[in-house]
Formats: sequence, structure tokens, C-alpha cells
Amino acid sequence: MSARVDQPRQALPALALGALGVVFGDIGTSPLYTMKEVFAGSHPLATSPANVLGILSLIFWALVIVVSLKYVVFVMRADNRGEGGIMAMLALVQRATQNNPRLAWTLTSFGIFGAALFYGDGMITPAISVLSAVEGLQVAAPGLEPLIVPLSLGILIGLFMIQSKGTARMGVLFGPVMLLWFATLGLLGLVNIAHAPEVLGALSPLHAFEFFGVHKGYGFLALGAVVLAVTGAEALYADMGHFGKQPIRLAWFFFVLPALMLNYFGQGALLIEDPSAIENPFYLLAPEWALYPMIALATAATIIASQAVITGAFSISRQAIQLGYLPRMQILHTSEHEIGQIYIPFINWMLLAGIVALVLGFQSSTHLAAAYGIAVTGTMAIDTILGFIVVTVLWRWNRLLTVSGLILFLTVDLAFFGANSLKLLHGGWFPLAMGAVAFVLLSTWKRGRMIVRERLQSSAIELDPFLASLMANPPLRVPGNAIFLNTHPNAVPHALLHNLAHNKVLHERVVFVTVLTKDIPYVKEEDRIQVSHLGDGLFRVLIHYGFKETPDIPLALRQCKACGDNFNLLETSFFFSRETLIPTDLPGMALWRERLFAWMSRNAQSAMSFFNIPPNRVIELGTQIEL
Repeated sequence: MSARVDQPRQALPALALGALGVVFGDIGTSPLYTMKEVFAGSHPLATSPANVLGILSLIFWALVIVVSLKYVVFVMRADNRGEGGIMAMLALVQRATQNNPRLAWTLTSFGIFGAALFYGDGMITPAISVLSAVEGLQVAAPGLEPLIVPLSLGILIGLFMIQSKGTARMGVLFGPVMLLWFATLGLLGLVNIAHAPEVLGALSPLHAFEFFGVHKGYGFLALGAVVLAVTGAEALYADMGHFGKQPIRLAWFFFVLPALMLNYFGQGALLIEDPSAIENPFYLLAPEWALYPMIALATAATIIASQAVITGAFSISRQAIQLGYLPRMQILHTSEHEIGQIYIPFINWMLLAGIVALVLGFQSSTHLAAAYGIAVTGTMAIDTILGFIVVTVLWRWNRLLTVSGLILFLTVDLAFFGANSLKLLHGGWFPLAMGAVAFVLLSTWKRGRMIVRERLQSSAIELDPFLASLMANPPLRVPGNAIFLNTHPNAVPHALLHNLAHNKVLHERVVFVTVLTKDIPYVKEEDRIQVSHLGDGLFRVLIHYGFKETPDIPLALRQCKACGDNFNLLETSFFFSRETLIPTDLPGMALWRERLFAWMSRNAQSAMSFFNIPPNRVIELGTQIEL
């Protein structure tokens, strides 16, 4: 269950420590590779004092504007009852634009694409993080360089192999390990700043402007590496529901941001003193005796960062399923106490396959950095647009203030996106390709389900008049309960028509159940069930769930007092309509998308498993639908 934002004040330190282990892993491991990629990446810069100060100024102000002002201060205000993330914001946007279908369609497409880009980013983040940590072996013992890729693959494969076991026990260590990590980052940076305190002058934005004035277009290219310092910023918003706004803000402003800046400035001081340290400025911050402990700590930190990405992929996938953007998938709960700890096998193995391909294809963090950033900056720009739509249309903030903020944040986002777009031919196509595939799947499933509903409604019979006519000449009533799953609460389920046509009986108690997912994360128990008594032992039941909840129809029915005595599953039959989808040339989608949708539908998890219904109580009756 997500932590509520109204936690007592004494719980703030504990929640802030928990946030360190989940929220800040990605952005907290960026110092491993950012400075190295700026000065020795695909567009290398000379390690002159002026360049070092200019880059440090860009990093500092990027963290202030993109992370502190945009995400921590602004975007985290656009919460959906305490929950954050692209799917939560998409639900808010749909609510804000419900009276403008064209705008709703456009912004929904943006939101779906932002969610799709998350999967591309979710593959690169673990690969580049773990590779950059293990590459410390090259500094400590150059002869071990051939082991870097095999070791990285072993760590990543091992991490994905244990996902089905749950991470609760391991998660207890995440906060303390990341606390040690950030403390170490700050201490190493502080020691090196003492040797060249002039780097603190980079706090002034004048150095950033001077850098652009000297390098002009080439300085713009440097933004493609500078953006690596802010990757992971979106996690602050996405994981807000787990810890609340205040703990995340407390951890960021009073611990994470100072530790990061001390480390970046420490690396800058090292480069001013010894330009040859650009080989790996992060690890060369540490004294020689501390190299192996630092490699171990960095590897642990990158595993934690990777775990946060994996967990985020599971979470966003479940939300997408509930909101109707993905077909039903097997969702396993790995904890008896925390409803948010889930495991989705298909997503797990899909991510692992992509990550293994990245590590084998790119071989080093430097090559991966050349592909990193397009998906991240695209998602950031989409967050900005959707966030301002929510606060302007739904919450009616001051228009002048919101337009000014939109211009500032979008200018920065698009500058980063433009600089990273030049990476397209150097591997940047990979996360975009993964995002494009995910976008096609998400949009095809959503559109396909809309077409199915339209086809069913066009031939639907209204439930109330049908029941009135049926009960005028009732069929044989047999003992027990019959539950009919119904997509539309006011239409006659096809399974009922087939049952009457073939079996010519009606159970003593008949319940028409419709499951509705609302655009809020959690539904209060008192609002869970709506019951309408239709007479003669017939009931219409609407069961409401939030987009972060897992439906359980038997549990809901057992709690449904208005339906009469408690349901005995041994006397209850669940009737389903199994839809056979037939792609046609009828108006709707392109034929290839209809075939893709039909394939997705065939491979979706069965409704009985998804709704936690005992298989031996299910009766399926088929129906054909032409798309």
C-alpha cells in the first residue's frame, strides 16, 4: 500500500531514508559517468579550467532548474490523490480534457508515448549504471578489463532472476546503502574541492554563458552529456506515492543535492589539477587503497538503481493494464504485507532481453552514453506539457505564472532533447525503437478495446427491458448463484443469451458484475461496490477499483451484503464470454493493427486468473466479433 502524504512528522526521517533507497538510485549514480562523458565522450572537450567551470555551472543549474524547480517544486504538485508518475498524470489530463475530445486525444497520445519511452529508458539505465560501476576494475587493475562485460551481465542477469522472489528483505538494506553512497560521494568531493577551491565559482551562471559564448554550436553538443546528470529526475515524481512529497523533498534538498554537487565539483577540481584524470574522474577521486571498496559500493548502488527501474516498470505496467492500455498479464504479489510489491514475468524477461542486447552491443558505458538521453529528455518534455495542462485547465492556476513556467521548463527540456537528438545514429535509435514498439502496443490495445466495445454496443440488448420480458415468462430456476461478467452494465451479457439458448435455465440468484477502473489510485472501501436490486433474485453490481489496485471479484462479492447471504463459491458459477476477434476491412484500424490486437487478445491472461476467480467455477461461452 502506498504511503500517505500526511505521515506524522516523526516519520519523515524514516521515509526520507526509504526514499534514498528507491527514488534517488538513478540520479545518484550519474556521477559515475557524467563528467567522463562530457570530456571524453563522443564530443570530447579539452579539460581546460574554463571548460571545467563552464560544465560544472551547466550541471549545477540543470539540477536546480530541471530537478529542484521543475520536478520537486512544480510537477510533484500535480499529484493524483498523492500518486505520481506518467500514468497518474495521464488520468488527470483525461479528466481535465473530457469536454474537448480532440485535445484529449492529442494529449493522451503524448502521455502514452511518454509511458512508452519509459520502457526504452528502463533498459538503458541498468545497463549503463552497472557497466560504469564495474569499469572501476579497469582503473584498479587494467588487466581485468576483459572481465567487465561478463561480470556486468552476470550481475544484471542475477538481479532479474531474483525478481520473482520479491525484494522485501533486500529492500531493507537499500536506504542505509544509499545513505553510505551519498555520504561517500560528498566526502570524496569535499576532499578534492579543498585542493582547488576555485571550482566553487561555477555556482555562478556566468560561467555557463561564457562556455556557450566560446564554443557556440559545439557547446550545444555538450548538453547531450550534461543531461546525464539529471537522468532519473522523473523517478522523484513517479515514486511520490510510496513516500509522499515531504520526505522526497527533504532527502533531495538536504542530502542528495548537496552530495551530488560536492562530488561533481570534486571531480572538476581533480580535472583542473590533473587533466589526465579524465580517464575515470569518479574513481580517481578516491585514494588508491579505497578503490576496491568503492567499486563494491558503486556496484551495490547501481544494483539498487536498477532495482528501482525494474520496480517502476512493474508498477507502470500494472497501471497501464488497469487503465486499459495493455492486455491482462500475470501479476504476482511478492509480499503478504505490501500490495505494491509485485512481479510481472513478461515485463521482467522483456527488460532483461533488451538489457543483455545493450550490454553485448555497446560493450562500455561510454558507448552506451552515446545512446542515452533521447528517451529521458522526451519524457521530461512530455511531463512538462501534461503538468501544465493539469494545473491550467483542472486547477486553474494563474495563467501568466503557468505560461512563464511552461516557457522556462520547456525551453530547457527541448534544448536537452535537441542536443540528444544528434545521438540518433550513434545508438540513440535503440531506446526510441523500444519506445515506438511500446507505443504501438499501448495505443493499439486501447483503440482495439474501444472498437470491441462499439461493436458489442451496436448489437447490444438493453438489460432492464430484457429482464422484464424474461421474468414475464421465466425459464426454469435452478439452485445456486450465477455471476455474469459484463463489460457494459446496462447491456445483456452475451454469455447470458447463450446460456438461456443452450441450457434454458436461470439460477436462483443472478448477479451482473461490471468492473470499473477509476482515474484515481485507490478507491475507498465504502465506495467499492454499488448494488442495484433488479427483483426476482437479480442484481446489478458495479465494483470500482483504482488504477493501482488488483481486482478480486470473489473477495468483493463476499463483502457485498446487499446481494443477500454471503456467496458460497461451491454453489456459484461464473459465466464469461470468450471473444474471438476477426480482423476485417471494416472502419476501425489498419488491418495489420487489427491482427496485432487479435494476437495480443489471444495471448492475454485469462479473465478468471486476472480477477482471481477459481478456474473450476468458470463456464466460458464463445462469441465472435468482427473488428
